[in-house]
Amino acid sequence: MSGFKDFVLRGNLVELAVAFIIGGAFATVVTAFTTVIMDLLGKLGGTPDFSNYAPSGVHVGAFLTALIAFLILAFVVYFFIVKPYEAAKARFIAPADAAETPESLLAEIRDELRKRSI
Repeated sequence: MSGFKDFVLRGNLVELAVAFIIGGAFATVVTAFTTVIMDLLGKLGGTPDFSNYAPSGVHVGAFLTALIAFLILAFVVYFFIVKPYEAAKARFIAPADAAETPESLLAEIRDELRKRSI
């Protein structure tokens, strides 16, 4: 069971799984949530879709709609995927040994090379 835990919590595998979740099944949830937020904003501004918004003839509505949707997506992904993953990783994976820093490893290699040359 520990081998499976190591496999699942391996860094690149989880990031790849998160990418597929965002791109696939989770996209429908975020789209529905974005629609709710846009409808609420539309009640304030009179229209639930900013796509046709063009102050002084400059069409910035589509950009505003995409920007708001992106911010909502980033919020949901960060707080519902990234933060729980980091908490699980900190809880189930032992922290790396403090002596195993790149500097300490290079110093160890240097010392071994010095021993061989003597």
